[in-house]
Amino acid sequence: MTDTNEDYVYDEESGEWLPPSELAQRQHAAVQPEVRDAVGNLLADGDQVTLIKDLDVKGAGQTLKRGTLIKAIRLTGDAQEIDCKFDGIKGLVLRAEFVRKR
Repeated sequence: MTDTNEDYVYDEESGEWLPPSELAQRQHAAVQPEVRDAVGNLLADGDQVTLIKDLDVKGAGQTLKRGTLIKAIRLTGDAQEIDCKFDGIKGLVLRAEFVRKR
């Protein structure tokens, strides 16, 4: 008789025996907060967003205009900040309240 408990891990939060992959998914979801754009759409890594307002970029001496497309965002772990790349601006972090998912 083989012991099938080797294929499962006990989750103390839920009190369930789960496959390791499912437990890892649940733990990752618990660590990563939900990030929502200005109209409530859920954002994820790699999404494209559009600015809904003109934004002055501190330190760059540049203004990003409303309607500017930002490609391939990354979530930072903060529920209101997203990391992104834009030509000529290094290390750009935007508030999720100023963007709309495309």
